[in-house]
Amino acid sequence: MKSIEVEPGHPESRVQSAERSPAAAWAGLQCRDTPLGGVVKRGMDIAVAFTMLVVLSPLLMGLSFLVYMSSPGPVFYRHRRVGYDNRPFNCLKFRTMVVNGDEVLEKHFQKYPDTRCEWEENRKLHDDPRVTPTGHVLRKLSLDEFPQFFNVLRGDMSLVGPRPVPADELRLYGKSRRFYLRSRPGITGLWQVSGRNSTTYRRRVAYDRLYVERFSAAADIAILAKTLPAAMRSSETS
Repeated sequence: MKSIEVEPGHPESRVQSAERSPAAAWAGLQCRDTPLGGVVKRGMDIAVAFTMLVVLSPLLMGLSFLVYMSSPGPVFYRHRRVGYDNRPFNCLKFRTMVVNGDEVLEKHFQKYPDTRCEWEENRKLHDDPRVTPTGHVLRKLSLDEFPQFFNVLRGDMSLVGPRPVPADELRLYGKSRRFYLRSRPGITGLWQVSGRNSTTYRRRVAYDRLYVERFSAAADIAILAKTLPAAMRSSETS
């Protein structure tokens, strides 16, 4: 299997080329009873996630206390996401938003109607009114996602894979939905190391599909190696 290019210039064109390939089309139609990468990928997930939880335990406890003291509400945020083979799971994060987020968001849309279009197109806002001051820092440094190592140990997620999405958002993937469902969602992935906030939603979908189509263990290692530098670049420009 060909190794993936970690930072493709135009993923949409690569995906369109793959669609025209009979071999790629056949690969997408095959029945798979195990997630992408099999036991090798799963073994690496368990080993790395367990090690990270042990090493980062003091930091995790400190962040938990910070979230608890910063605003009313639970420390962790659980959101229903779609995993491998359309299996739902609760994706864990440190809570970065106020507890009445839906109410705050709707009031924001009423006050600034143009932002509704931004939300519907990208499923995120550049200046999200629901995010707490502490949450801004956690998101900027990607620290809010550390609890997802527990999801990896449980088998809900992988270290590397498509970005976990809720069921209503998965509909936006169109025909690429079947590629998303072949893999466990990842803490990091091709999209995160290829521009992240500067990319469109359509390109994000293309990155997720390209990752699945060109999967290799070497690609996972390359993406993991690029994750920290990418997160630092994102924090500097956000």
